[in-house]
This record gives sequence, structure tokens and C-alpha cells, in this order.
Amino acid sequence: LNNQISTNNIFHEYINPQRPVSEEAYKIHGYSDKFLSDKKTFAEISEDFLDFIKDKKLIIHNAPFDLSFLNYEMKLIKKKEIDKKNIIDTLEIARAKYPGSQNSLDALCKRFNIDNSKRKKHNALIDCHLLKEIYVNLVDQKEPKFNLESTEIIDAKFDNNINRKSNKAKRIIVPNNEELQLHKKYLKLHLPKNYYN
Repeated sequence: LNNQISTNNIFHEYINPQRPVSEEAYKIHGYSDKFLSDKKTFAEISEDFLDFIKDKKLIIHNAPFDLSFLNYEMKLIKKKEIDKKNIIDTLEIARAKYPGSQNSLDALCKRFNIDNSKRKKHNALIDCHLLKEIYVNLVDQKEPKFNLESTEIIDAKFDNNINRKSNKAKRIIVPNNEELQLHKKYLKLHLPKNYYN
């Protein structure tokens, strides 16, 4: 995501864990020793991975869990650990927003009406796509929206559907190149402080 707009830039690798896959792990993800035997090791893909995440925020659901594995691997290859300052934990956001509720990926998909029917096994790529949609829904502002070109004043005291819960998931619409260029042009011209090239 870039400013909550999907970029479709993807980094995906199957990794040889260099140890047998436990029965419990196999039940979760379905990847066998045979399937993973000819895949690259973490050390072999680490440079590409670090280049991909450089200067980016990582959106992770239950970040301490994933970071413990990731930083363990980083330590083994004598690389610097992933800085927690660069992490956005959607579980933390969900717990703050919906205290006492179920906040697993599946529960949040249900809450935001996001189709997770393809999530038969734990698959990192599918989980990333689902988490992208969950994050957009989690950070959606609930304050009144203002149309700067309209003279209408929206008063939060009146209904205006502001506080009404929607059962529809927020859709992520990917702009084409022409739309992105027009957007950049508009920002540069009208909102230079918000323009980052």
C-alpha cells in the first residue's frame, strides 16, 4: 500500500527451513518437506527481502509473533533486527478499536465483510491480501467527511449516516497510471505540502 492505495508490488518466496516440517506446522500451511527441499534458504533471499522492505512500514497482524521468527533468522545471518518503529500491528489497532471482541484475521474479515473463502490453509500471500483490506477498514476515519468544493455544512448532531455501521467492506480500487499522474499533478499544484515524489 502507498497512502492506502494498492501498489501490487509483491515479494513472495517459499523458503527451505533447513529442518523437518513438524506435523503441526504441516496441518497449518500444507507445505511438505519434499515441496520445500529445493527452495532457497532465508540467507539466500535475505538481500532481496531487505531491499523490498527498505524505508517501508510493515503491516503485520500480531507483530511480536512474526517478528520473533524473522529477527531470529536475521540474527543467524548477522543482520540487523527489524526495527519495531517500522511496524504497524493491526492486532493492536483492532484491540484498541474493538476491545473484548474477537480480532483474529478471520474475525476481522467477517466484521468488515471481506471474502476469506480462499483461506483454507494458512498462506502468507493470501493473508497479506486479506490484511491489506482489513487495514484499510481499520484505519478508515469515522469523523464526518468534508467535501471541500461544497458549501454544505455537515453537522455531526444530525444523523447524516455518520455513525451508522455499514456491512459493506471498503473496496480497494487500484488507479491506473494516468490517474496516478493526474493525482500527483493535482497534489503538486494545490497541496504542495502533501506532495512527495
